[in-house]
Amino acid sequence: MIVLFTAGIMRIFDGIWLVHNSNTAQSLTGGILGSSLKSYGWVYIVVGALLILVALSLMSGSELGRWVGVAAGVILAITAVWAMPYYPVWALTYIAIGVGVIYGLSVHGGHEEAELA
Repeated sequence: MIVLFTAGIMRIFDGIWLVHNSNTAQSLTGGILGSSLKSYGWVYIVVGALLILVALSLMSGSELGRWVGVAAGVILAITAVWAMPYYPVWALTYIAIGVGVIYGLSVHGGHEEAELA
């Protein structure tokens, strides 16, 4: 939960930076969403908001939130691949966070089984 929430905040800050610096920063050549940094910034802001909402739903113990969290981890890792040619270390960090979220929610995120005495 905390990792998803933190990743969401980080993604929103990345998105705000991209939108704010879209005129001064170098544009992307051959990018999936075009060459405008502003479009990537808005995608990152939406992904960050999604990650925060999923983290909040996980705090309430929602089983649906668990599966949406797995999907959000996948989205986090996939959107990090877009930045790989430009910021490889940062992109690998996001991919590692996404994989960790997927693993954690898949293996340890379910309801605990009642102990049999």
